Amino acid sequence: MIAGAGMAGLVAAARARELGARPIVLERGDRPGGSMRLSSGVVWRHRSPAEFRHDCPAGDPTLQRRIVEELDDALVWLESLGAPVLARETGNARTVGTRFDARGLAAALARAAGDVRLTEPFADAQILATGGFAARLARDRGLLLRASPWSEGDGIAFALGRGADLSAGMDEFYGRSLPVAVPEELFVDAAQLYGALALVVDDTGREFYARAPSWSEADLVQAIARLPSGAAWYVVDARMLRERIRGRIVEEMIETARAVGGDVRPAEELPFRVPPSPKLAEPPFVAVRVHAAVT
Repeated sequence: MIAGAGMAGLVAAARARELGARPIVLERGDRPGGSMRLSSGVVWRHRSPAEFRHDCPAGDPTLQRRIVEELDDALVWLESLGAPVLARETGNARTVGTRFDARGLAAALARAAGDVRLTEPFADAQILATGGFAARLARDRGLLLRASPWSEGDGIAFALGRGADLSAGMDEFYGRSLPVAVPEELFVDAAQLYGALALVVDDTGREFYARAPSWSEADLVQAIARLPSGAAWYVVDARMLRERIRGRIVEEMIETARAVGGDVRPAEELPFRVPPSPKLAEPPFVAVRVHAAVT
């Protein structure tokens, strides 16, 4: 019995069937794929264990090394199941991986998994693959949710009740900056991924995150989440509008923010004076309101 039909649960079931088992997958939601189904479909790894360790120093070094050493073969296996490939690169020079069609990947894994029972919460299981607790975390902290609405932490609670321990890093989360709450089909397109290029200020105009964020910007999103409003302003100049990030230019991301109802305005219309910054060298300056969203 496998609890959860996200990517981990479906992969576990598909591999178990290959080895001759007859797994049953129970999923409390109404579709397979979990939060992976809502993602850009990129399955990736760091280029080396050292780079992985640098980005995730609290992680298990043995597991990190296994991911770096074994993921490439796993990507070939996913493709062999019929998962449709969109690109054999990630769009990020620091990572290696494959971009799949996310819904097609979910469908291929569900076929390979076999007996997947939707809208069936689990009462017992031998394999827990219920994901994290993004929905509960977002609700408890008043943040936006950019993940499966069923990620309540049921598997964690089940395991703790049977004597399991928690890992390090439970106060951290992976996230993105969104202009407003958006429907699931816009989770990827509406993400504002240019925090490293922007002057990032809080609601008083204070630059609260002066260091360079990581390439994923998850650390910046977590810093935004710690602000009283869970929101901040990205201010960019005309040069940065022309920069390309992961296949899109910054101006396109900002126009998407405007189109979904986000607060996009000339920086001079902000209710505070924007502090001087080397990031703001070429006017006009544009300000975008961003909210921390839990992935």
